[in-house]
Amino acid sequence: MNDATRSPGPNRGGMNYMVELRQRRWLSAKAFEIELSRPTAFEFKAGQTILLIHANNARHYNLVSTPNDPYLETCVRLVRQGALSPILATAEIGSTFEFSGPYGYFTFNSSAHPAVFVASGTGIAPFVCMGRSGVKNFILLHEARSAEELYYQSLFREIASQYVPCVLEAPPADLELAGAFHGPVAEFVRDRLPPANYDFYLCGRRGMVREVTLLIDARFPASRVYTEIFD
Repeated sequence: MNDATRSPGPNRGGMNYMVELRQRRWLSAKAFEIELSRPTAFEFKAGQTILLIHANNARHYNLVSTPNDPYLETCVRLVRQGALSPILATAEIGSTFEFSGPYGYFTFNSSAHPAVFVASGTGIAPFVCMGRSGVKNFILLHEARSAEELYYQSLFREIASQYVPCVLEAPPADLELAGAFHGPVAEFVRDRLPPANYDFYLCGRRGMVREVTLLIDARFPASRVYTEIFD
């Protein structure tokens, strides 16, 4: 997730926990994963977030680890002037943080309709958790500025029925991505997604979610839409 403040969903019991930073892995120059120790009593559903707290700063981050993993793992977008992500990017391994949660209603609901997951940037994170938790055979559309920012594509190429990287900057010819669409994800939904009744799950920047929602209303009016917005 990023440094955007978000209205919290339900807090399981309102409990706060202390955790230790165990690992950090960079996904690109702009995003990284952190692995935290997991309190024994903490439970969550795939797609939910935690609220990480440091001093007077608190930010929501999506979990990419599964509800059954013995650790907690989050995806963080580095905002250079952000309140918390620069601290997470440079904190020593072994540092302690406080968090509360879980929060949110953005969880997978199985139905007879095909699921279409639509993400921009690190909005891919809840879909990582869902996929690692056993959700398969969905359509995954991921909008990214460049190929470097197509996080977790090896996972989605394996478990999605269709994986479409929507890249805004056209890569060099020798770096052409299999199945890539060069343009915003909204254009793919408008021009390439076949007519049907879908369950749409949208996660990412506000403009993307708004634009795709309007397209769904116009082109797929009988579909259901679930959203999670951050800027």
